[in-house]
Amino acid sequence: MNILLTGGAGFIGRWVAKRLLDEGHNVWILDDLSNGREENISEFCDHPGFKQFIKGTILDEELLGELFDNHQFSICYHLGASINVQDSIDDPRTTFNNDTIGTFYILEQCRKHRTKVVFMSTCMVYDRCNDEKGINELHPTKPASPYAGAKVAAENMVLSYYYAYGLPTVVIRPFNTYGPFQKTGGEGGVVAIFIKNDLEGKALNIYGDGSQTRDLLYVEDCARFVVLAGFSDTVNGEIVNAGLGRDITINDLALLISGDSSRIKHVEHIHPQSEIQKLLCNYSKANRLLQWKPEVNLEDGIHRTREWIRNGGLV
Repeated sequence: MNILLTGGAGFIGRWVAKRLLDEGHNVWILDDLSNGREENISEFCDHPGFKQFIKGTILDEELLGELFDNHQFSICYHLGASINVQDSIDDPRTTFNNDTIGTFYILEQCRKHRTKVVFMSTCMVYDRCNDEKGINELHPTKPASPYAGAKVAAENMVLSYYYAYGLPTVVIRPFNTYGPFQKTGGEGGVVAIFIKNDLEGKALNIYGDGSQTRDLLYVEDCARFVVLAGFSDTVNGEIVNAGLGRDITINDLALLISGDSSRIKHVEHIHPQSEIQKLLCNYSKANRLLQWKPEVNLEDGIHRTREWIRNGGLV
């Protein structure tokens, strides 16, 4: 199939691209490199299925029109977005434009060409979880940041195209994803940052008291879920979660990575108003509709990520 992957030079996008190419599809990647990096996809340049990398924005309607007119995409995996919570608080306009308006422009092209849409949302749209069975797709949402608000707005537009036009669309909500190719700096994920600091003998800084929990999904499990959602009609018109089904406090995560409690420091939270105290995924719907479940446990995933960073993984 001909497939458009927005945000394909990003962390998760890179792994989605790899899986699509491994499965024999033709892939075009559109990315403005605000979060992604060309180095993430450099290894695909000689792959016969990798058709083109386009440096551009989903806000460029003329560019989108040319791509869709010329290549007749069967599926659009729409991962391109502003993803940083603090950036969305500091500059909500950019996040809204990219995550909501940009998604609308994608939807319009997909409506015109009858292209299936797989929309990457986020677990950050959920309210805190008090149930040990975890958060399912009926759990209340609480957009505690403009990032989450923009994603909820885009989700509703995506689903409206399913109901109004019969366009095959699906909203996917992966939980906190980590693994090789994630940034290890300030905009990276907690696992990558902790491992990098541990390898360099630095302190592992935790925002707040560290009692908040996260459900950490290994990136190859996430990419498999994303790709499956595109090729299954059973999830059309649905919202579907993916996660490990196990949560861990940030304090325990830091200790698991460093093994030395004396190197763990607590610092003032930069956006406490947007913190979700407990995130635990219930992925039973993904298992039922896609026969998907995670295959990599947290300890193995951390080991793989540590080895990648230790061996010179991109910073």
